[in-house]
Amino acid sequence: MRLVTRADLDGLACALILTDNEDFDEIVLVHPQEITDKAVEILPDDTLANVPYHPNCGRWFDHHLLTGSNETPPDNFDGLHRVAPSAAQLVWEYFDQQAKFTQMVEQTNRFDSGQLAEEDVLRPQGWILLGFTVDPRTGHGDHEAFFHQVLDWLKEHTLREVLLKPEVRSRITAMFEQNEEFCWELMQRSRLDGNVVFTDFRGVKKPTIGNRFLVYTLFPEANVSVRAQFSHAKDCVMLNVGHSIFNRTCNVSVGELMSDYGGGGHYGAGSTPLPIMDADRQILEIIDSLRD
Repeated sequence: MRLVTRADLDGLACALILTDNEDFDEIVLVHPQEITDKAVEILPDDTLANVPYHPNCGRWFDHHLLTGSNETPPDNFDGLHRVAPSAAQLVWEYFDQQAKFTQMVEQTNRFDSGQLAEEDVLRPQGWILLGFTVDPRTGHGDHEAFFHQVLDWLKEHTLREVLLKPEVRSRITAMFEQNEEFCWELMQRSRLDGNVVFTDFRGVKKPTIGNRFLVYTLFPEANVSVRAQFSHAKDCVMLNVGHSIFNRTCNVSVGELMSDYGGGGHYGAGSTPLPIMDADRQILEIIDSLRD
Protein backbone atom coordinates (compact mmCIF):
# COMPACT_ATOMS: atom_id res chain seq x y z
CA MET A 1 0.00 0.00 0.00
CA ARG A 2 1.38 3.39 -1.01
CA LEU A 3 0.74 6.95 0.07
CA VAL A 4 0.94 9.43 -2.80
CA THR A 5 1.21 13.04 -1.69
CA ARG A 6 2.94 16.36 -2.29
CA ALA A 7 6.28 17.43 -0.75
CA ASP A 8 5.10 20.45 1.23
CA LEU A 9 3.93 21.08 4.80
CA ASP A 10 0.38 19.96 4.01
CA GLY A 11 1.65 16.73 2.46
CA LEU A 12 3.96 16.23 5.45
CA ALA A 13 1.11 16.68 7.92
CA CYS A 14 -1.08 14.28 5.91
CA ALA A 15 1.74 11.73 5.90
CA LEU A 16 2.28 12.01 9.66
CA ILE A 17 -1.36 11.36 10.45
CA LEU A 18 -1.80 8.57 7.91
CA THR A 19 1.38 6.68 8.83
CA ASP A 20 0.51 7.01 12.52
CA ASN A 21 -2.74 5.15 11.85
CA GLU A 22 -1.78 2.73 9.06
CA ASP A 23 1.23 0.99 7.58
CA PHE A 24 2.42 2.05 4.14
CA ASP A 25 4.99 0.25 2.04
CA GLU A 26 6.07 3.43 0.28
CA ILE A 27 5.47 7.18 0.22
CA VAL A 28 5.55 8.60 -3.30
CA LEU A 29 5.99 12.35 -3.74
CA VAL A 30 4.46 13.94 -6.83
CA HIS A 31 3.48 17.33 -8.16
CA PRO A 32 -0.33 17.69 -8.48
CA GLN A 33 0.06 18.36 -12.20
CA GLU A 34 1.46 14.83 -12.63
CA ILE A 35 -1.86 13.46 -11.38
CA THR A 36 -3.83 15.82 -13.63
CA ASP A 37 -1.73 14.82 -16.65
CA LYS A 38 -1.79 11.11 -15.64
CA ALA A 39 1.99 11.16 -15.83
CA VAL A 40 2.40 8.91 -12.79
CA GLU A 41 0.99 5.40 -12.33
CA ILE A 42 -1.65 5.16 -9.60
CA LEU A 43 -2.50 1.74 -8.15
CA PRO A 44 -5.81 0.45 -6.75
CA ASP A 45 -4.62 0.39 -3.13
CA ASP A 46 -2.96 3.83 -3.25
CA THR A 47 -4.06 6.55 -0.85
CA LEU A 48 -3.84 10.02 -2.42
CA ALA A 49 -3.57 13.09 -0.20
CA ASN A 50 -3.23 16.76 -1.16
CA VAL A 51 -3.29 15.94 -4.87
CA PRO A 52 -6.12 15.71 -7.43
CA TYR A 53 -8.36 12.66 -7.66
CA HIS A 54 -7.28 9.75 -9.85
CA PRO A 55 -9.86 7.07 -10.83
CA ASN A 56 -7.45 4.22 -10.07
CA CYS A 57 -6.82 5.13 -6.43
CA GLY A 58 -8.32 3.38 -3.43
CA ARG A 59 -8.74 6.45 -1.22
CA TRP A 60 -8.48 10.21 -1.70
CA PHE A 61 -8.15 13.31 0.49
CA ASP A 62 -8.00 16.80 -0.96
CA HIS A 63 -9.12 20.37 -0.23
CA HIS A 64 -8.68 21.99 -3.65
CA LEU A 65 -11.46 22.98 -6.01
CA LEU A 66 -12.86 20.32 -8.31
CA THR A 67 -12.30 21.92 -11.70
CA GLY A 68 -12.78 20.90 -15.30
CA SER A 69 -9.15 19.86 -15.68
CA ASN A 70 -9.45 17.13 -13.03
CA GLU A 71 -11.27 13.82 -12.70
CA THR A 72 -14.48 13.78 -10.62
CA PRO A 73 -14.75 11.08 -7.93
CA PRO A 74 -17.85 8.90 -7.54
CA ASP A 75 -20.27 9.77 -4.74
CA ASN A 76 -19.19 6.77 -2.66
CA PHE A 77 -15.42 7.24 -2.82
CA ASP A 78 -13.38 6.43 0.28
CA GLY A 79 -11.75 9.46 1.86
CA LEU A 80 -12.80 13.11 2.17
CA HIS A 81 -12.98 16.09 -0.13
CA ARG A 82 -14.24 19.62 0.41
CA VAL A 83 -12.82 23.10 0.14
CA ALA A 84 -10.88 23.51 3.39
CA PRO A 85 -7.73 25.25 4.67
CA SER A 86 -5.64 22.11 4.12
CA ALA A 87 -5.85 18.47 3.13
CA ALA A 88 -4.39 17.62 6.55
CA GLN A 89 -7.58 19.00 8.11
CA LEU A 90 -9.59 16.38 6.23
CA VAL A 91 -7.21 13.51 7.01
CA TRP A 92 -7.33 14.54 10.68
CA GLU A 93 -11.14 14.50 10.64
CA TYR A 94 -11.14 11.09 8.96
CA PHE A 95 -9.13 9.70 11.89
CA ASP A 96 -11.34 11.32 14.57
CA GLN A 97 -9.28 14.46 15.20
CA GLN A 98 -6.51 12.89 17.26
CA ALA A 99 -5.53 15.40 19.96
CA LYS A 100 -1.79 14.99 19.46
CA PHE A 101 -2.06 16.42 15.94
CA THR A 102 -4.26 19.42 16.82
CA GLN A 103 -1.54 22.08 16.84
CA MET A 104 0.14 20.69 13.71
CA VAL A 105 -3.15 20.76 11.78
CA GLU A 106 -4.04 24.25 13.01
CA GLN A 107 -0.67 25.62 11.89
CA THR A 108 -0.76 23.70 8.60
CA ASN A 109 -4.17 25.25 7.95
CA ARG A 110 -2.65 28.71 8.46
CA PHE A 111 0.36 28.02 6.26
CA ASP A 112 -1.44 26.31 3.39
CA SER A 113 -4.26 28.85 3.20
CA GLY A 114 -1.92 31.82 3.59
CA GLN A 115 -3.56 33.00 6.81
CA LEU A 116 -0.32 34.57 7.96
CA ALA A 117 0.67 37.84 9.56
CA GLU A 118 3.66 39.87 8.41
CA GLU A 119 5.53 38.56 11.47
CA ASP A 120 5.03 34.99 10.17
CA VAL A 121 6.67 36.00 6.89
CA LEU A 122 9.56 38.04 8.25
CA ARG A 123 10.25 35.99 11.40
CA PRO A 124 8.52 32.60 11.06
CA GLN A 125 8.45 30.21 14.01
CA GLY A 126 7.43 26.62 14.77
CA TRP A 127 5.43 24.75 12.15
CA ILE A 128 5.38 27.82 9.89
CA LEU A 129 9.18 27.91 9.89
CA LEU A 130 9.37 24.18 9.18
CA GLY A 131 6.90 24.70 6.36
CA PHE A 132 9.27 27.05 4.57
CA THR A 133 12.16 24.58 4.86
CA VAL A 134 10.09 21.72 3.40
CA ASP A 135 8.32 23.64 0.63
CA PRO A 136 10.02 23.24 -2.80
CA ARG A 137 8.98 26.79 -3.68
CA THR A 138 11.48 28.16 -1.15
CA GLY A 139 14.19 26.89 -3.51
CA HIS A 140 16.42 24.75 -1.30
CA GLY A 141 16.53 21.80 -3.72
CA ASP A 142 16.63 18.08 -2.88
CA HIS A 143 13.17 18.48 -1.38
CA GLU A 144 12.13 14.82 -1.67
CA ALA A 145 14.99 13.39 0.42
CA PHE A 146 14.53 16.19 2.97
CA PHE A 147 10.79 15.52 3.19
CA HIS A 148 11.36 11.85 4.01
CA GLN A 149 14.03 12.71 6.58
CA VAL A 150 11.82 15.26 8.35
CA LEU A 151 8.90 12.83 8.34
CA ASP A 152 11.03 10.19 10.05
CA TRP A 153 12.32 12.70 12.61
CA LEU A 154 8.84 13.93 13.51
CA LYS A 155 7.78 10.39 14.35
CA GLU A 156 10.48 10.21 17.03
CA HIS A 157 11.15 13.81 18.09
CA THR A 158 9.31 16.97 19.08
CA LEU A 159 8.98 19.84 16.61
CA ARG A 160 11.50 21.85 18.63
CA GLU A 161 14.03 19.02 18.41
CA VAL A 162 13.51 18.69 14.66
CA LEU A 163 14.04 22.43 14.14
CA LEU A 164 17.40 22.08 15.90
CA LYS A 165 18.63 19.31 13.57
CA PRO A 166 21.70 20.53 11.64
CA GLU A 167 20.09 19.76 8.27
CA VAL A 168 17.04 21.84 9.20
CA ARG A 169 19.10 24.64 10.74
CA SER A 170 21.18 24.93 7.56
CA ARG A 171 18.04 25.52 5.51
CA ILE A 172 16.72 28.06 7.99
CA THR A 173 20.05 29.90 7.97
CA ALA A 174 20.24 29.89 4.17
CA MET A 175 16.73 31.30 3.85
CA PHE A 176 17.35 34.16 6.28
CA GLU A 177 20.81 34.93 4.89
CA GLN A 178 19.55 35.08 1.32
CA ASN A 179 16.29 36.92 1.97
CA GLU A 180 17.88 40.29 1.17
CA GLU A 181 19.29 39.02 -2.14
CA PHE A 182 15.95 37.32 -2.88
CA CYS A 183 14.12 40.61 -2.30
CA TRP A 184 16.56 42.34 -4.66
CA GLU A 185 15.86 39.69 -7.32
CA LEU A 186 12.13 40.12 -6.81
CA MET A 187 12.41 43.87 -7.30
CA GLN A 188 14.56 43.44 -10.42
CA ARG A 189 12.33 40.81 -12.03
CA SER A 190 8.88 42.01 -11.02
CA ARG A 191 6.58 44.58 -12.49
CA LEU A 192 3.29 45.94 -11.25
CA ASP A 193 0.40 45.79 -13.69
CA GLY A 194 -2.47 47.49 -11.87
CA ASN A 195 -3.32 45.20 -8.97
CA VAL A 196 -1.16 42.31 -10.31
CA VAL A 197 2.53 41.85 -9.55
CA PHE A 198 4.22 39.68 -12.18
CA THR A 199 7.61 38.10 -11.43
CA ASP A 200 9.55 36.51 -14.29
CA PHE A 201 12.25 34.07 -13.21
CA ARG A 202 12.64 32.47 -16.64
CA GLY A 203 16.03 34.12 -17.12
CA VAL A 204 17.41 32.88 -13.80
CA LYS A 205 19.30 29.59 -13.82
CA LYS A 206 18.72 29.04 -10.11
CA PRO A 207 16.60 31.56 -8.19
CA THR A 208 17.92 32.59 -4.81
CA ILE A 209 16.49 30.74 -1.82
CA GLY A 210 13.71 32.87 -0.36
CA ASN A 211 10.31 33.14 1.25
CA ARG A 212 7.72 33.29 -1.53
CA PHE A 213 5.41 35.54 0.51
CA LEU A 214 7.98 38.34 0.64
CA VAL A 215 6.67 39.64 -2.69
CA TYR A 216 3.56 40.88 -0.87
CA THR A 217 5.66 42.96 1.54
CA LEU A 218 7.49 44.54 -1.41
CA PHE A 219 4.35 45.26 -3.45
CA PRO A 220 1.63 46.01 -0.87
CA GLU A 221 -0.59 47.62 -3.50
CA ALA A 222 -0.88 44.30 -5.38
CA ASN A 223 -3.66 41.92 -4.39
CA VAL A 224 -2.48 38.99 -6.52
CA SER A 225 0.89 37.68 -7.72
CA VAL A 226 1.89 35.80 -10.86
CA ARG A 227 5.29 34.07 -10.96
CA ALA A 228 6.78 32.40 -14.04
CA GLN A 229 9.80 30.09 -14.23
CA PHE A 230 10.89 27.16 -16.33
CA SER A 231 10.11 23.66 -15.11
CA HIS A 232 12.98 21.49 -13.90
CA ALA A 233 13.00 19.71 -17.25
CA LYS A 234 12.88 23.08 -19.10
CA ASP A 235 10.03 21.71 -21.22
CA CYS A 236 7.37 24.19 -20.11
CA VAL A 237 6.82 27.37 -18.12
CA MET A 238 5.38 26.82 -14.64
CA LEU A 239 3.07 29.61 -13.60
CA ASN A 240 2.18 30.08 -9.91
CA VAL A 241 -0.60 32.49 -9.03
CA GLY A 242 -1.74 33.53 -5.56
CA HIS A 243 -3.88 36.09 -3.81
CA SER A 244 -1.92 38.47 -1.60
CA ILE A 245 -1.99 37.27 2.01
CA PHE A 246 -2.10 40.90 3.22
CA ASN A 247 -4.19 42.76 0.63
CA ARG A 248 -7.16 40.39 0.50
CA THR A 249 -9.26 42.11 -2.16
CA CYS A 250 -8.82 39.84 -5.19
CA ASN A 251 -12.14 38.25 -6.18
CA VAL A 252 -10.90 35.91 -8.94
CA SER A 253 -10.95 32.17 -8.25
CA VAL A 254 -7.36 31.24 -9.06
CA GLY A 255 -8.03 27.50 -9.17
CA GLU A 256 -10.77 27.91 -11.75
CA LEU A 257 -8.64 30.29 -13.83
CA MET A 258 -5.69 27.87 -13.76
CA SER A 259 -7.97 24.99 -14.80
CA ASP A 260 -8.74 26.90 -18.02
CA TYR A 261 -5.07 26.37 -18.90
CA GLY A 262 -4.84 22.75 -17.75
CA GLY A 263 -3.79 23.37 -14.16
CA GLY A 264 -5.70 23.77 -10.93
CA GLY A 265 -5.65 24.91 -7.32
CA HIS A 266 -8.05 26.46 -4.86
CA TYR A 267 -9.75 29.83 -4.62
CA GLY A 268 -6.71 31.75 -3.46
CA ALA A 269 -3.81 30.00 -5.19
CA GLY A 270 -3.00 27.65 -8.02
CA SER A 271 -0.58 26.78 -10.79
CA THR A 272 -0.45 25.59 -14.36
CA PRO A 273 2.16 24.55 -16.93
CA LEU A 274 2.26 26.66 -20.08
CA PRO A 275 3.77 25.64 -23.44
CA ILE A 276 6.97 27.62 -23.92
CA MET A 277 5.93 28.93 -27.34
CA ASP A 278 2.57 30.19 -26.04
CA ALA A 279 3.65 31.30 -22.58
CA ASP A 280 4.03 35.04 -23.21
CA ARG A 281 0.58 35.32 -24.78
CA GLN A 282 -1.09 33.19 -22.11
CA ILE A 283 0.61 35.06 -19.27
CA LEU A 284 -0.81 38.32 -20.63
CA GLU A 285 -4.25 36.68 -20.84
CA ILE A 286 -4.02 35.49 -17.24
CA ILE A 287 -2.84 38.86 -15.97
CA ASP A 288 -5.71 40.52 -17.81
CA SER A 289 -8.16 38.09 -16.17
CA LEU A 290 -6.77 39.00 -12.76
CA ARG A 291 -6.88 42.77 -13.15
CA ASP A 292 -9.53 44.67 -11.20
